[in-house]
Amino acid sequence: MSEAFLEHVNFTVSDPARTASLLHDWFGWNVRWKGPSIHNGETYHVGNSSSYVALYAPGKADSSNGACDARDNTYQTRGGLNHIAVVVDDLDATEEKIKASGFTTHNHADYEPGRRFYFRDADNIEFEVVSYS
Repeated sequence: MSEAFLEHVNFTVSDPARTASLLHDWFGWNVRWKGPSIHNGETYHVGNSSSYVALYAPGKADSSNGACDARDNTYQTRGGLNHIAVVVDDLDATEEKIKASGFTTHNHADYEPGRRFYFRDADNIEFEVVSYS
C-alpha cells in the first residue's frame, strides 16, 4: 500500500494574488492554477509539483448565489487555522526575505533536530518556518 500524503490546504485570504506573490518570493513556490471558485470567489493554487496551498477569496455577497452566512461558512473566515509549517534549506536567508517584505518574525527556537521561527502574514495567518539542515 502506498503512503498517504498531504496534497493541499485551502484557506481564505483577502488578496490571493498578493499572497501568491509573497509565497513565491519567500519559498520559491509557483502558481499552479488560478481561476474562479465557489461563491463568486477567486482561488490561486501555489506550491511545487507535489503539494500546494489554495488561496481563496470570496466574491461579493449575493443572496442569489447560495452563499451561507459568514458565521456558518469557513470560506468567509480569514486565518481559521493554527499555523502552516514550511520546511526550508536556509532558515536565515528565508527569514531575511520575510523581514524584507515588512513582516516581523518571533518565537525563534533551536531544537533537536532543527531550528525554527514564526511570523504572521497580512491576513494574520501564522507561519512556522523550520530547517533541519
